[in-house]
Amino acid sequence: MSQPPKNPELPATNSRQVGGVHYKNVAIQHWDFVIANEIPYMEAQVIRYILRWRKKGGTEDLRKAIHFIEKMIEVEEAVEPQAHGYVDQDRI
Repeated sequence: MSQPPKNPELPATNSRQVGGVHYKNVAIQHWDFVIANEIPYMEAQVIRYILRWRKKGGTEDLRKAIHFIEKMIEVEEAVEPQAHGYVDQDRI
């Protein structure tokens, strides 16, 4: 698993948040989790909205997560699956 690159010249981005505090008090920052687990974009968005829905967008964030899942299903069903049964999301 890869780790976020370290650059001593840049400020620690996890020490601040632009536009709210909905990620400030989580044990693992969303982007660190996504990077460490090499999660594709569409799946990362679902995790993002699920992680923050109680502290930011309420049920609208849950609807956004569902919307991303619906798109993933649409794409998955439209393309021929690979041997493991999943679409290579890097192609999306």
